[in-house]
Amino acid sequence: MPLQPRLSIEGLVRNLGGRRVVDGIDLTVAAGQVTCLLGPSGCGKSTTLRLIAGVDRQDAGTIWMDGVQVAGPDLHRPPEARGIGLMFQDFALFPHLTVAQNVGFGLPRGAASVARALELLARVNLSGYEEKYPHELSGGEQQRVALARALAPRPSIMLMDEPFSGLDDRLRDGIRDETLAVLKEEGTAVLLVTHEPSEAMRMADEIALMRNGRIVQRAAPYNIYNAPVDLKAASFFSDVNVLPGKVHGALTDTPFGQFLAPGLPDGTEVDIVFRPQHVRLDFDRHGRGPNPTAAEGAPARATVLRARFMGRESLVEFLMDDGHSRVSATVPAVFLPKPGTILWLSIPRDRCFVFRREGAV
Repeated sequence: MPLQPRLSIEGLVRNLGGRRVVDGIDLTVAAGQVTCLLGPSGCGKSTTLRLIAGVDRQDAGTIWMDGVQVAGPDLHRPPEARGIGLMFQDFALFPHLTVAQNVGFGLPRGAASVARALELLARVNLSGYEEKYPHELSGGEQQRVALARALAPRPSIMLMDEPFSGLDDRLRDGIRDETLAVLKEEGTAVLLVTHEPSEAMRMADEIALMRNGRIVQRAAPYNIYNAPVDLKAASFFSDVNVLPGKVHGALTDTPFGQFLAPGLPDGTEVDIVFRPQHVRLDFDRHGRGPNPTAAEGAPARATVLRARFMGRESLVEFLMDDGHSRVSATVPAVFLPKPGTILWLSIPRDRCFVFRREGAV
């Protein structure tokens, strides 16, 4: 029998200023699971978190925590009665309290509270910092104190709203990894809000991609990256190349040969989408390129417009021989062909997506 989820949300709705900011959200998070609400600013993810925390009230829907309903049509438990941990962009440490006092704030006073604070400070690598004050700490150290304080009451659910956005880029990855390890050890169900795909991919067991108040796709990081639901989902995670086309006989013509478009009627406008890192390059051999293959289709001739070294890879931009299509390719290490160089490009068919163009009939 499957374990009951720590957090369960059904049909969550919130209207603000005449607009539906959260539009029918369904979501579950299990013990020890990290789920990321990912999306652009204004998509409703932070509002969803506030509704779950109890600091805002939904217009419809229900919220269950550990099998107990905490919000519904005629029910609204306040935040302090929900047994959750909260971490936000502002660490909100009390400046007049020591590190140990900050961590133990809200716990019953006594030896057990002190022991819990010391235990958590050790787990976030801050042993010896007990008597320091927040202003004496770096941003990364303050973040770890905030994490320890949120975990001190042993919440079954942790809600995190972009808690790492204020950290220096050099520290962020390490702090995120340390935080994730502690949360996993505690068996806490985590719902993390972020607008950064790299953060979601690094931390999440499951990503819920939001757009206009709705979850448009929910899957493990690998699946949501490699099987995006539409062009916007694909382009949210990385740069993409887009070639327009039109369906004829379940096929679409492109400079790279024909692509299958099953189930779409003739005349449907589509986009052929692929990422720059999946473009393969070959040299021109007196006007000829490599032979077509079933896996990669037909190669296409292109002219280099410009090439730039990006640190770990090179970005090369091409103009296709049709005179209007442009394609970008990334190549590991240094590869800087001169503008005007002729190369042949090919794309593995299993790395391409065919989407009905937005707004197409």
